Amino acid sequence: MRRTRTTGVIALAATAALALAACSSDDGGGDTDADAGSETTDTMEEEEGAGGEGLTIGIKFDQPGLGFMDGDTPSGFDVDVAKYVASELGYSEDQIEWVEAPSAQRETLLSTGQVDMIFATYSITDERREQVSYAGPYFVAGQDLLVAADNTDITGPDALDGKNLCSVTGSTSAQRIKDEYSEGVNLLEQPGYAECVTALTSGQVDAVTTDDIILAGLGAQPANAGQVKVVGNTFSEERYGVGIPQESEQCEDINAALTQMIDDGSWQEYIDAATEGTGYTPNSDLNPPEFDPCDM
Repeated sequence: MRRTRTTGVIALAATAALALAACSSDDGGGDTDADAGSETTDTMEEEEGAGGEGLTIGIKFDQPGLGFMDGDTPSGFDVDVAKYVASELGYSEDQIEWVEAPSAQRETLLSTGQVDMIFATYSITDERREQVSYAGPYFVAGQDLLVAADNTDITGPDALDGKNLCSVTGSTSAQRIKDEYSEGVNLLEQPGYAECVTALTSGQVDAVTTDDIILAGLGAQPANAGQVKVVGNTFSEERYGVGIPQESEQCEDINAALTQMIDDGSWQEYIDAATEGTGYTPNSDLNPPEFDPCDM
């Protein structure tokens, strides 16, 4: 992380100040000059901020309620969690650089150092751990269904035979329902979940599927308010972690920040804000989640 490099610069400045003082002092007054060097270091830290020169965070730009970029303004649950963690690590909001982190590029962004960490509905898997590390998880989602607000027929993935189901191109969630629950479901792919919800509200499809909190975030958008609902019958576990490079030493610090966020009520506030008006409630058996050991 950039924080480590900044610390090195500060230490070098302090050392240079001490050496200069020693060369210019004839009476051996090293203690006084050392104090001056310390004051120089403290001043530099105050000017740069406790977090150093900045923090680069990857988020989704196209998931309303989770990670969404409107001009230069990010919003959503993942963004709120990222801001909280960054603050606990010593970074102000104006020290954060937000980078788009599409699902297929997340490992590359971390392994090549393009971002310091990722908050982007980033499910922890053993396969991904071969390339990156994680802190958390900070939320456990589950695959679910979004249906029309007045729909009473669709109660779960096994009630979709003969129905039209939407998911995004490249996602495996809809195919999983066809393979494991409702062989007779008709699948429709769209480029994004916003398009799927439009298809739902227009009557083109009967349901949309992906993680429950993503669906709730979509349902909370003003254009969809009162028109859709999350069924509330999850059938998978998706453990959202903070993606970090394998060489990162920040896991424990991030987990400490996440613990405080949960304990002081901020975690629940962020969920409520992201899913307002949908009636969504996270799976209480899995949330708030327990963290994985940092040495995994």
